[in-house]
Amino acid sequence: QERLVESGGNSVQTGGSLTLSCAVSTVIDYKYCLGWFRQAPGGQREGVANIYGTISKFYRDSVEGRFTISRDNPRNLILQMDDLKPEDTGMYYCEAGAGALPGGLCSFASNAYPWWGQGTQVTVSS
Repeated sequence: QERLVESGGNSVQTGGSLTLSCAVSTVIDYKYCLGWFRQAPGGQREGVANIYGTISKFYRDSVEGRFTISRDNPRNLILQMDDLKPEDTGMYYCEAGAGALPGGLCSFASNAYPWWGQGTQVTVSS
């Protein structure tokens, strides 16, 4: 059974940094997309960043320039988050297994990814 385990969530102040990690315990290679999603209390799950291979990276506008997604191997996903803001608060989920769209793009729709973890909490206080 596929299993994804996120770690690295914490409480920080505005302007702080966190590094989230996701270990994927299933056979997955670089031909699949991996992504980070988040969900604030009472809100919907939204895509934050995703990656296809090791080079094609995509970010939602509000985190562009502050977050960096990377894969140091096919089954380990990293999200470096700098200059954190209170609106970044939420449960962060790693999702995996989506096929790439034409042009090597990855979907920001959570239901495109068949595997996801339990999440790690990020809280940013002002």
